[in-house]
Amino acid sequence: MSIYSNLQEQMYSARSTRVVGSVKSIVGLNLTVGGLETLAGIGSRCEVKGRKGAVAGEVVGLQGHDLCILPFGEWDGVAVGDEVELIFFDDLIHPDDSWIGTVIDGLGRPLSKYRSAPRAHRRKSFKPQPPRAFDRKPVGRRLETQIKCIDLFTPLCQGQRMGVFAGSGVGKSTMMAMLARNTDADLIVIGLIGERGREVQQFIQEDLGEEGMARAVVVVSTGDEAPLMRKQAALTTTAIAEHFRKQGKQVLVLLDSVTRFAMAQREIGLARGEPPTLRGYPPSVFSELPHLLERAGPGPEGEGDITGLYTVLVDGDDMNEPIADAVRGIVDGHMVLDRRIAEQGRFPAIDLQRSLSRMLPDCHSPEEFAIIKTARKAFGRYADMEDLIRLGAYKPGSDTETDEAIEFFKASSPFLSQRRGEMCTTSESFAEMYRMILEAGIEDPLRAFFEKEEGLPELEQAAP
Repeated sequence: MSIYSNLQEQMYSARSTRVVGSVKSIVGLNLTVGGLETLAGIGSRCEVKGRKGAVAGEVVGLQGHDLCILPFGEWDGVAVGDEVELIFFDDLIHPDDSWIGTVIDGLGRPLSKYRSAPRAHRRKSFKPQPPRAFDRKPVGRRLETQIKCIDLFTPLCQGQRMGVFAGSGVGKSTMMAMLARNTDADLIVIGLIGERGREVQQFIQEDLGEEGMARAVVVVSTGDEAPLMRKQAALTTTAIAEHFRKQGKQVLVLLDSVTRFAMAQREIGLARGEPPTLRGYPPSVFSELPHLLERAGPGPEGEGDITGLYTVLVDGDDMNEPIADAVRGIVDGHMVLDRRIAEQGRFPAIDLQRSLSRMLPDCHSPEEFAIIKTARKAFGRYADMEDLIRLGAYKPGSDTETDEAIEFFKASSPFLSQRRGEMCTTSESFAEMYRMILEAGIEDPLRAFFEKEEGLPELEQAAP
C-alpha cells in the first residue's frame, strides 16, 4: 500500500514535456496567449514568465484561437512575447488531517506561523460535482450551537445550509466565531473571502481562540488579492469540507462571504467579455452560486454531512438585492441580522420575525414547537405595537394581549442577548423561554399536552 501511495504521489507531481505559448496582449487583468489553444481548456493553469518572476494564472475564456488568462496575483513585469507554460495537475489540492489547526490561502498553501507539514495524500479537485439528488441522505438531527436565538427560533440540522443576511458591522464575524467554538461538529472549515487584512489575525486569535482553532481549517483570501484568488478560496473551503465528509465526519462550513465570492466572479466574468445584467452581475454569477452551495449538505450513505452557514453582505441593508435573493432561493433557511437590533445592544442581532429555518417544525418536538410558536406570536404582537409603545400612545390595560406581549418582551430581550463566551444548552433555553411565557401571563402553550397526559389513565380504564 505504501509503494502504491508513493507511486501515485510521484505521478501527480511528475512534469512532462514543457508546453509553452507566448503573450500576445494585456488589457487590464485579461492576458491573451497564443500557441496553447489546442491543449488548454477552461480552468487550465498556466505560468507566465515575466521579468519580475513567474506569475500564476488560469484560463477563463477563449477568443478565436487565443486563450484569455487571469492572474492569481498581478501581471506586474509581464510583457508581450513573454513565455507562458501550461501547468498540468496544478488545479488539485491534497487535504489531510495535518491541515486541521492551520491557516491556508486559496491555493492550499500554508500561511504565517500556522504552518503544518502536509503528508502525501491523494489529491482532490477544487471543483468536483455536487452529490446527485437521489444519492444524498436526508437531513440529520438537530445540532446544538448553544446560541439561544439559533437553537430556539432558527435551529440548524446536520447537512442543512443556512444563509446569514446582514449589512456591515452588525456582528457577523462574532456570531461565526461563537458557532465555530460551540457547535456540535467534528470539524470546522472557515472561509474568509475578501476579508480585511487587519482583521484576520484578530478573528483567529481573539474570536476563534485556541479552542476553536484546534478543530478548524481556516482559508484566507484578503480583499486586496486578485478576484481569481478570492473565488478560489471559496472553492478550496468547500473542497476541504468535502474531503472530511467522505471520511464520515460532521463538518461545519462557515463562509464569509458569498457576496464577495459573487463580486470576484463578476470581475472575472466582465474581464472575459460577459454582458452585465442585474446590477452589473454577469450571468455566470448566478450559475456559479448554486454550484458552490449545492456541494454542501448531506452526503451519500456511509459518509458524513456538511452543514453550511453562508453570510451575505447585503448592499444598503436591502434584503432583496440580486445576490441575497439568489442565495435565499438556494439555501434551507435564512437568518437576518438587523442593524436596529444591534444598535439596541442585543447580540446576536437576529431579527426573529424575518428569520426562518426550513427544518421546522420537524426538528423540534411538539412541545418545543408549541413554546416557540407562542413566543413568536408575542414578538409579532409587540412589533405591531412597538411604535405606539415607544411614543407613549399606548395605555397599559387597553389590550390584554398587548400587555402580555410587552411583559414577555421585557423579560426575553435581555435573555436572548448573549456574549461571545456565554453558552446555554437547548434544554435550558426552552425551559427559560417557557418560564417567561407563563410569568408574562400568556396562556400556557403546553396545557393541551398536560391535559392529554392526565386523561390517558381514564381512557385506559374505559377501554374494553
